[in-house]
Amino acid sequence: MNSKAKEPLFHIVKRDALPWQRGLRIRLLAILLALVVCGILTTIFTGINPVQVYVSIFMGAFGTARKTWITFQNVAILLLISLALTPAFRMRFWNIGGEGQVLIGGLAAAACMICLAGKLPNALVILLMIVTSLAAGAIWGLIPAFFKAKWNTNETLSTLMMNYIATQLVAFFTIVWEMPKGSGKIGIINQKTNIGWLPNLFGSKYLLTIIIAVVMMVLLYVYFVYSKHGYEIAVVGESENTARYVGIKVEKVIMRTMVLSGAVCGLVGLLLVGGINHTITTTIANGQGFTAVMVSWMAKFNPFTMAFTSFLIIFLNRGASEISTTFGLNQSYGDILTGIILFFIIGCEFFISYKIQFRKKSEKGAEN
Repeated sequence: MNSKAKEPLFHIVKRDALPWQRGLRIRLLAILLALVVCGILTTIFTGINPVQVYVSIFMGAFGTARKTWITFQNVAILLLISLALTPAFRMRFWNIGGEGQVLIGGLAAAACMICLAGKLPNALVILLMIVTSLAAGAIWGLIPAFFKAKWNTNETLSTLMMNYIATQLVAFFTIVWEMPKGSGKIGIINQKTNIGWLPNLFGSKYLLTIIIAVVMMVLLYVYFVYSKHGYEIAVVGESENTARYVGIKVEKVIMRTMVLSGAVCGLVGLLLVGGINHTITTTIANGQGFTAVMVSWMAKFNPFTMAFTSFLIIFLNRGASEISTTFGLNQSYGDILTGIILFFIIGCEFFISYKIQFRKKSEKGAEN
């Protein structure tokens, strides 16, 4: 009787860091395979030429100049929220409260627009909107960070619950400020005077958000890679005990980092209310606070990779809507195709980080 334990047929082994070119090839192959699978399923279940579906997806995002601008504006918003969550994620603080931090920043901006219109010059109103939105988002991020730092509470639960509080605050003030009374909505704020509306750049109402997203992406990359604070975030993320051993005040880093995350989310709220929608609703963030969690993780907390990931998700979402309109299919079918593509992209990360190592033939022969 052979007492030696049998070796498994294969092992899953962590890879050394792959060259970025090889990682890119794996991701492109995953997208190609996803498109092939989507094409096969489309032909089987609908009888529609899959090429027409892919053309429809492209036209949904870039069919007209206006669609193109809206696509890039949506990418900028998703990218900004993803960037906002990333500092916390890099120190292993699971901030799931992006949605609420965006809402509370937007609420602060709306309050300035409604309460200060006609009382202060427009430039001063906009300045106060910026300050209050950043401060509101920062405070909303600081609250769960404070409890985490002082009493080690569960940050995932606390940041998630803060989303619901922010939503109910927005719902409450929507009723207080509703116009006309009894409508249940605020409508366009200061539509006649444009008080508190962020300026258009070069005649485009979309450009400001895009430029801010690009600038913030570069600034946060520099912050992560070259600043002392970025180094401290990385050390805390690796090990809080190590951070304390080298003299880093972990509690201070946690609170400071969440103030930064919340402030950037508050900035997004400002852009949504003052620059894009000119109103406030409980759904103004459109769930992107949660989508941004996936974007940040898929990009492995790299700000530049987040730009591509954000673009891919927005492109697929807008394309899914166009499929429904063009071919008379319901929205769910477009979402199925989006889900398949994202599944392949997320799945390929396994093969980038790990490899399957099969048992050698000599080991098989020895066992026999």
